[in-house]
Amino acid sequence: MPEGDTIWRTANQLRPRLAGKRVTRAAPEKFERLVGSTVTDVLPNGKHLLVHFDNGLVLHSHMRMTGSWHLYRPGEPWRRPARLAKVVLENEDTVAVLFNAPIAELRREKVVEHDLAHLGPDILAAELDLDEILKRARKAERQVLGELLLNQRVAAGIGNIYKCESLWRLKLDPWMPAGALDDEALGRVYLTARTLMQGALRRRAPLAVHGKAGRSCPRCWWRVGCRNQGDPPRFTYYCPKCQQSEDRATIRP
Repeated sequence: MPEGDTIWRTANQLRPRLAGKRVTRAAPEKFERLVGSTVTDVLPNGKHLLVHFDNGLVLHSHMRMTGSWHLYRPGEPWRRPARLAKVVLENEDTVAVLFNAPIAELRREKVVEHDLAHLGPDILAAELDLDEILKRARKAERQVLGELLLNQRVAAGIGNIYKCESLWRLKLDPWMPAGALDDEALGRVYLTARTLMQGALRRRAPLAVHGKAGRSCPRCWWRVGCRNQGDPPRFTYYCPKCQQSEDRATIRP
């Protein structure tokens, strides 16, 4: 699933090509009501992407594992089959196509605000509300760290990659109860995720453990492990040696 940095990057690519421009064509039929309206902004919200229009409508998309936005010039061949297009927005010099997204819907601004009100602060927001994140995290502190970081009700935008990378960076066991950390330590976890994701907006750095099961940990040279975690289960990549909790006497295989 695309993480918050991917959604921010997508918004930054769409915004200069769409914002301030009048829609001349929209497809399929349920989106034709956008023709004649002007895009006012393209905004990320955690893992959600919101295209705002001057008629009060918002195009809400969530790409999950399969969706992606493409930008073309009018008449330019598409890199994917037209049958996979969920949304097409065209203006005088750009064709924006959303392929394979499981969620692509038109809603009123107030409805979207209501529907997304459960989300925690966006981890990549210009001003991070860390106090609100910690407040929400304490209400869910029975979760272990690896599950808490993916809880979008606590902080929106963190996905599996930066869950794994942040916990590895801080030498924290993904199966440690979040309640075992004080506010300073827990806040450091979220700030680390934010820093890594901000860096990825500029240039993707090599990953230490994510997707590298069986390879050597860059820090201690132990073999990187991988286990399912959470419901629904997600792969958690970690170093069983240098991310071992102090109260565990054996290294998790």
